[in-house]
Order: sequence, then C-alpha cells, then structure tokens
Amino acid sequence: MELGFVGLGRMGGSMVTRLLRGRHTVVGYDPSPPAAAAAQAAGARGAPSLAAVVEALAPPRAVWLMLPAGAPTESTVAALGELLAPGDTIVDGGNTRHTDDVRRATTLSARGIEYVDVGTSGGVWGLEHGYCLMVGGAAAAVARLAPALETLAPPDGWRHVGPVGAGHYVKMIHNGIEYALMQAYAEGFELLAESAYGLDLPQIARLWTRGSVVRSWLLDLTAEALAADPRLDALKPWVDDSGEGRWTVEDAVEKAVPAPTIALALFARFRSRRDNSFADRLLAALRNQFGGHAVRR
Repeated sequence: MELGFVGLGRMGGSMVTRLLRGRHTVVGYDPSPPAAAAAQAAGARGAPSLAAVVEALAPPRAVWLMLPAGAPTESTVAALGELLAPGDTIVDGGNTRHTDDVRRATTLSARGIEYVDVGTSGGVWGLEHGYCLMVGGAAAAVARLAPALETLAPPDGWRHVGPVGAGHYVKMIHNGIEYALMQAYAEGFELLAESAYGLDLPQIARLWTRGSVVRSWLLDLTAEALAADPRLDALKPWVDDSGEGRWTVEDAVEKAVPAPTIALALFARFRSRRDNSFADRLLAALRNQFGGHAVRR
C-alpha cells in the first residue's frame, strides 16, 4: 500500500525500511536532513514538508506518525488535520497518552478524517524481528491499514484491541509491566554483583536464558549488556522515563487498583537521577540527632 510517514528517526526510519522491504510505497518527511536522506537512500520518496507528503499521496490517504509524544505529535496532527480530506487517516505510532488520542479523534472526525493509534513495541530490534503492534480505532480504518500492519509485525504480532485510545492504553500498561520487570532484574543482579562468591554475571545471565522460569527477551538483552561490560563501569546510574510508567501509575491511582511493583519501579528511576539527594542528607541528620550516629561530611 501507499503510506505517508512523518518521523524518520531511530524507530521511524527502521519501520520505513521494513515497509519498503515489504514492497510498500512510502513518502517520507523529517525536518532532520540526515534522517530524510537515510530514508530516501533506502528507497522512500522524499517530501520537503507535510503539505508535500499529502500532495504526493493518492486519496484516500494514510499518514503514519512516529514522533515524540506531546507537542511534536500534537502540532503535526493539527497541521495534518488542515491538509487532509474526508476519508483520509492519521496513524499515531508513537507513545501518546491514550486520552489525547480520544480528544484528537473527536476533533478529526468532524472533518471526516479517521484516527488510528498504534502502540508500538520492539525497539531497535524491530527492523529485524518485527514490531508488536497494539491497534486502536474504527474497524474499517484499521482494515485499510492491515497490509502495512502485516508487514511491520511478526506473524500474529498485531491486534486490533479496541476503539480509538485502546492501542496506546494497552501499550501504556505494557510499558508499566516492562518497568517492573527491568527493576526486578536490576535488583537481582545487583545482589549477585555484591555476592562474596565472585560470580560471573554474564555467565549467569546466559544460563538463565536456557529453560529458567525467569527467562525473557529482557533477560537476553541483560546477558548481552553484561557480556559487553560485566560491571557496567561505562555507564552512569541515571535511568530516564518517557511517560508511560507515570501514566500507568496515575491510571492505577484513579481506579484505586493496587500496582505497588510498577509504582516502585517508576520511583526507582526517579531516585537514580538524584545526586547528593536532600532526602538522604536529612536521613543522616536525623540518625545523628536522635542517636548520635556518625555522619559523613
């Protein structure tokens, strides 16, 4: 099928390459010249603007966005809403908050424009192995996109999970679970690293990928990371978050659903960014005040 694609960075560029390998036609746009040039080198038709993307596509058009959540996606959806025609479709494959999807779809539907949200998982490995796609939107709009979804995903790797917003909601919970899984591996391997037994962490990680009940793709990646740097000396203990973990915890609070493991995993990421934290200094001061315990100046 013919598809416009906006956002040709690390994820978007790989997705375009996979689509081109599947013999789809892609008209790509990115404000970054190197990203745009790389997509064109892979076989995409380049466009110098959003308007040029729309002009290059035959109706009914479909334009897929792979942009950072928030202002970049918001402004691009608004601009495309002015450029596209009734019967066209905007697809947001980034990490948008599901409530934003519902709001945008309501606005666009008044103009006859369809909106489909696609939660996308697979990271930098998706080009080779395919992307797990969680799709929200009207059935007819999703059916139109099926050829592209089949190409982007591995076998049985995409599902129409519900109406607009459902795709990104499922992806949000997926990422909340991911936070907790990663935190469990991190804590367990820190205990192994502090053991008196002189353990070979890369060897243990590889061992656990063979038949263990804790095996997973994340553990495979753990083994790769430790093989490259067994003590992770090249890294600083700073762990960022891109929003989905926060939204998952907020959703749990709103619904009064206990999700302590996911919440603590999110807070652990916040803690990783604290250098010389005030809270820790206060803890030391309090121990000194009530018990005369020594402090380090």
